[in-house]
Amino acid sequence: MAAKPLSFDVGDYVVYPKHGVGRVVELQSTEIAGTRLDLYVLRFEKERMTLRVPVMKADSVGMRKLSSDKTMKDALETLKGKPKVKRTMWSRRAQEYEAKINSGDLTSIAEVTRDLFRADDQPEQSYSERQIFEAASSRLARELGAMEQTDEKAALVKILEILNKAAAIHNKAKEEVA
Repeated sequence: MAAKPLSFDVGDYVVYPKHGVGRVVELQSTEIAGTRLDLYVLRFEKERMTLRVPVMKADSVGMRKLSSDKTMKDALETLKGKPKVKRTMWSRRAQEYEAKINSGDLTSIAEVTRDLFRADDQPEQSYSERQIFEAASSRLARELGAMEQTDEKAALVKILEILNKAAAIHNKAKEEVA
């Protein structure tokens, strides 16, 4: 079995699809059942969690470097779009939203954030809608923050500004039609 070249270095920010943005804090070698195994040790500060990912499995689990500037720009552009709310049962939509968030795909996460956003003048969200919105917007904000070298709070403020401006535009267009 040939050793796979390391894709990530200690100190790199990485995205692990099910947990979001983490940082490679260590490269470890361990022996399990007589086989030497190289591991990335990832630290997720927000969850106070450490994850060990075998180097050979990093690609197959979807671990990736932070998105490119173009991908982030596309995701932020997605936030400006008109929210799409399907008329299916909430439980089915919730499953689809969770799947999009856990995919690690930035544009999909932005779609969930956009679709579940509620401006102050819009109807109240249910508890589960708010939970999923917060999970998606937090995941998006952490990656944006890591890319812009700011914190999650500052990135979330930027995301909410985009969403509020878009909501104002879409609500105005809706009023003109009515």
